[in-house]
Amino acid sequence: MSELYDPFEPERARAKARAKALLARYNGSAEDERSHRGSLLRELFGRVGPGATIEPPFYCDYGSNIVVGERFYANTGCVVLDCEVVELGARVKLGPGVQLLAVSHPLDATQRALGLEYGEPIWIGDDVWIGGGAIVLGGVTIGDRAIVGAGSVVTRDVPADAVVAGNPARPLVTETMEVQR
Repeated sequence: MSELYDPFEPERARAKARAKALLARYNGSAEDERSHRGSLLRELFGRVGPGATIEPPFYCDYGSNIVVGERFYANTGCVVLDCEVVELGARVKLGPGVQLLAVSHPLDATQRALGLEYGEPIWIGDDVWIGGGAIVLGGVTIGDRAIVGAGSVVTRDVPADAVVAGNPARPLVTETMEVQR
């Protein structure tokens, strides 16, 4: 867990405003402006791998804490609240409406009343598939080749090659699955 912070402090407010301006341009771009979208993502994110694609609309807090690997794909309506690092590996696929929430709020009501929050990083390995509408909370690591079922809420780490689903997400298959042809 990071230190508690005020999300409205001037430096954070400027960073959010910058991200919102870039996102407005990104989300307003046309389908045939893929290279323009790519340059906007490179300006917005901490790092973007070759061939990364995000279907608009897309939303994030800062963008600068997001790292995506090569051939990353996010379907429409995804949200990444990135007050901490959110790193997604190569060939990760996000279904529509996926939310990656690296931000949280203190359990103590007095601190919450002050508007304070904190962040925890999210790490997603290579070749992970996260189904539509799934939510991944801060502090979670999802291992390589894992699958998260649509609509799941991931509150704990997911090992490599696991298949999880539900609220909270639980393992459905724990051994390496045979690839169907």
